[in-house]
Formats: sequence, structure tokens, C-alpha cells
Amino acid sequence: MQSGSGKKIDVARLKADVAAVGVEILSAQCAADRVRLRYSPEDIVAFGERSTLKKAITSSHALYRFFTLIEAQLKHSEDSGR
Repeated sequence: MQSGSGKKIDVARLKADVAAVGVEILSAQCAADRVRLRYSPEDIVAFGERSTLKKAITSSHALYRFFTLIEAQLKHSEDSGR
């Protein structure tokens, strides 16, 4: 199938990849919630490994930017369908 970018995509593979991402993000959210509920932000900063914290922050920002783009496309698609 032809995608919006003009290249062929495997739709079944895309759907499987998106489903896998959803599971992995839910897992990451659960792990973050466990830490959030157990420790204060002050303790995390005081005792957590700075490099690990910075990598986690960088990753979460990248995910936020990516899914913000997806959300905008989804809203645009829904608005166009009305």
C-alpha cells in the first residue's frame, strides 16, 4: 500500500509495530509510576544516577514530540472526515 509519504508500507507490520509500541510504553509508564509512588522527586535527584535520569528525560521528551505529531495528524484526519 502507498503511504502519505509516497513509499510502500506493509500495513500488517505497521499495525503490529504500533501495538508493540503501545505495550512497551505502558510498561515504561508503569515502571515510572512505581518509582514516582515510592520516592520523592528530591530523593530521585539526590540519589539517582544523573546520566540515567538525563537519558530517561531525553527519551520521554522524544516520545512526547513524536506522539504530539501523531496526535495532530489524527485530529487532522478526524476533522477532514467530518
